[in-house]
Amino acid sequence: MSTNANRVLFVNSEIFPYLPESPIANIGRYLPQGIQERKKEIRAFMPRYGCINERKNQLHEVIRLSGMNIIMGELDRPLVIKVASISSARIQVYFIDNEDYFHRKQLYRDTEGNFFTDNDERAIFFARGVMETVKKLRWAPDVIHCSGWISQLIPAYLKKAYKDDPIFSSSKVVLSLFDDTPAEAFRGDFAHKAVFGGLGQDDIPFLAEGPDGINLAKTAVQYADGVILGSEGVNPDVLAYCSERGIPVLGFNPKSLEDGSYIDEYNAFYDSL
Repeated sequence: MSTNANRVLFVNSEIFPYLPESPIANIGRYLPQGIQERKKEIRAFMPRYGCINERKNQLHEVIRLSGMNIIMGELDRPLVIKVASISSARIQVYFIDNEDYFHRKQLYRDTEGNFFTDNDERAIFFARGVMETVKKLRWAPDVIHCSGWISQLIPAYLKKAYKDDPIFSSSKVVLSLFDDTPAEAFRGDFAHKAVFGGLGQDDIPFLAEGPDGINLAKTAVQYADGVILGSEGVNPDVLAYCSERGIPVLGFNPKSLEDGSYIDEYNAFYDSL
């Protein structure tokens, strides 16, 4: 990479104001704006959960980007891309949508608190949907910054399935870790369904051995170029694996998150990779 990362792709599980304020959603809202104000080009993606009011937020489908299908084993799901603008920030947000996965009103659990059984497929669909959409945009990111567990397959896909694609050949992955790691296990065939292109089950051994939230996070760390700690409650097993890998880690700094100086810290972290 050159001295500076000029294009940053943000892949978030949550972005305010489309979802209520939270540590992930607030960073998803203000970090892209701050990075853009520091003269970098940005793109931002999130899932189009069913609780997002399309009329209120003025979402509309991008026909030229929609129309692809994501195939996972025997499953074949159409990919719909929508977009909306946060006018005060002068940024656009792209939404990955599919009727089977993202039209329910809850994010990851039903009204009784049960973890959705297809959350594995939703994570696969979201990650691959982002990558395919960026390819269609013909926009080559220098850094892909992933936040939230539903984005955590992107590092593996980037380094294995898309490594020879000229759009992604120079991209680095930054992974923000939060305390959102699911406590529940995913279905046993998660790794099998995640296989795509140059990514085989042997490349995602943590998921193959035990498909749960901790091993999904470890899979992301396995292929990340740098890690940012976004909260205090990051799983200690995942932290230990970050140390084992010896990759750059930007520690949790509550003061910088409070006063907004984290944007300069993150910006410098991108440029250092």
